[in-house]
Amino acid sequence: MLKSPLFKSAAELLAAILSGTSPADAQMERHFRAHPKLGARDRGYIAETVYTCLRRRRFLEYLASGSATTGTTAEVIVAACLVALQDESGRALADAGFRGDGTSIVERVRTLNLEQLPLGVQLDLPDWLLERLLTQYGESETRALAAALNQPATLDLRVNTIKATREEAAACLAEAGLPVELTPYSPVGLRRRERAPIFRTRCFEDGLIEVQDEGSQLLSLLLEPKRREMVVDFCAGAGGKTLHIAALMANSGSVYAFDISAKRLERLKPRLARAGLDNVRSVAIQNERDVRVQRLAGKIDRVLVDAPCSGTGTLRRNPDIKWRAIDVEKLVTTQRVILASASTLLKPGGRLVYATCSLLREENDAVVADFLATHPEFTPLSAAEILARRHVTLPLAGANLLNGALRLLPHRHGTDGFYAMAMERRS
Repeated sequence: MLKSPLFKSAAELLAAILSGTSPADAQMERHFRAHPKLGARDRGYIAETVYTCLRRRRFLEYLASGSATTGTTAEVIVAACLVALQDESGRALADAGFRGDGTSIVERVRTLNLEQLPLGVQLDLPDWLLERLLTQYGESETRALAAALNQPATLDLRVNTIKATREEAAACLAEAGLPVELTPYSPVGLRRRERAPIFRTRCFEDGLIEVQDEGSQLLSLLLEPKRREMVVDFCAGAGGKTLHIAALMANSGSVYAFDISAKRLERLKPRLARAGLDNVRSVAIQNERDVRVQRLAGKIDRVLVDAPCSGTGTLRRNPDIKWRAIDVEKLVTTQRVILASASTLLKPGGRLVYATCSLLREENDAVVADFLATHPEFTPLSAAEILARRHVTLPLAGANLLNGALRLLPHRHGTDGFYAMAMERRS
């Protein structure tokens, strides 16, 4: 039976996310800290409900639009979610404290013809994103892509090969009562279809595994770092890819983790200690022209630019993104500046990988095309050939590796959406 405190807590949390600027996961963490009496099961229920509301917001608002209510927008969305997607009754909503007409929502669900709804409502996409995806992919593939984006992501893990093989890590998790399957593409990936308390396992505490989407793992493989090289992760953030790069180098050479956020880089330090890695130097920079960047010009073997982007490829995990105002043009300008600056670090023969977790052509192909047109010393490489050397084979290679780039899509690969292009500096 639906409990009044849970309904109210879910609506309160959803309202905070919709009205704030912080990511949903950060808002959720603050909410649960402020309500310490909520048990693990209740927190799980609230979190699942709120994330479902965020994924299906446009459909749920449409569904509830005929409900007379004195409640908040968030309350109406949560109520519609509970009726349409969790089979709650109008009476249950009233008992839980919903101040609107729950019965009318129930009746609308019963009589709704999904095929007659506007396409953006059917797919739960804002118009700005829907238009771009339709232009790029056409309606059929956009429908499939949207359906995948509206599903929760799997829990993907990367094995730290400094400490364990994939088989050893899988066995460790099985002993903890958390069986996993092997990821189909990444040779160091493990996957769970259901969420699990991974961070409380011995496997995690001992540094055998890290949480990382399979698609993200492939970006480090594209970089193909080697032992004793000098490598830069130009937009390192909290260092997920940095850790993978350092492990691929067998804890040798030097990996520089650059980011403009010292706070994000601080989160890397305990992860390095847990992973048993000491070949990483984290460097907080002011901007892409920082003197600490310029000092390394022409000295670096490989550079990864996982550029700041719209994040549209991660909507399975971050559904709140699609309801926020995103200035794609401003992002593109930033991406071009960062890529150009990062490229100056490479020595002749060095490799540059430009990547985003965006689905949008403007942030991907267009940025790379502009860079190659203005930097003739760089030539694109075949992602298919690089990944083949790492024993990675993707299906539908013609579509996924168009023009040499790597393109990962949730409905095709079961990963987050990623784009990546590897390039070599010839002179």
